[in-house]
Amino acid sequence: MIRRPLTPDQRSRGSALGETLRQARGQISLADAAATAGISPETLRKIETGRLPSPSFFTVAALCHAYGLSLDQLSHLGDPRR
Repeated sequence: MIRRPLTPDQRSRGSALGETLRQARGQISLADAAATAGISPETLRKIETGRLPSPSFFTVAALCHAYGLSLDQLSHLGDPRR
């Protein structure tokens, strides 16, 4: 099955998610965060830089767990209205 290319809006949201996750990581090293979440450091790097703009729900949930955040807290970090 061929995956359709992401729209510019989807890419923009992926970049915003990556930046929010980077901020949430704070002083935790990329390697430590990736190991705690059970993903490779390269995957985390791609998510944070927007090169992987649509990570799976379970990956995002694992990163939130590694950072001590709920998904709700993560969504508020990325919302400029809050």
